Amino acid sequence: MAEKTRELVVAVVDDDPGILRSFEYLLESADYAVHLFGSGTELLKSGSLPEIDCLVSDIDMPVMDGFELLRLVYAIRPGLPMILITGYPDTLKRWPALAGPRPRFFIKPFRGPELLTAISDALRDSSA
Repeated sequence: MAEKTRELVVAVVDDDPGILRSFEYLLESADYAVHLFGSGTELLKSGSLPEIDCLVSDIDMPVMDGFELLRLVYAIRPGLPMILITGYPDTLKRWPALAGPRPRFFIKPFRGPELLTAISDALRDSSA
């Protein structure tokens, strides 16, 4: 009997519940296991970080923005593939130079298939 391979886990952090549901449907349609978090703090407190294969996060969130989350995640999991999303292109001007791989960026609105391709590429690149 063939051994089943582990599902790849994609976590999404966004403070908008509707956006989280949309991500859940999109990612599950591509056969990813999905973990959803309403804030960076919720993700970090969950204990789920070791099992995540790729992290998708909004940048523009209250309390802890996506850049701060990226910094904290890279301190724990350097090299974890990350994709940062924003509805405000000017936000990208605040990109801090951090140790670790540069995340991929998406500006809302974006097409689901493009995001799935970016996730697939990030996962492939991280295991190369």
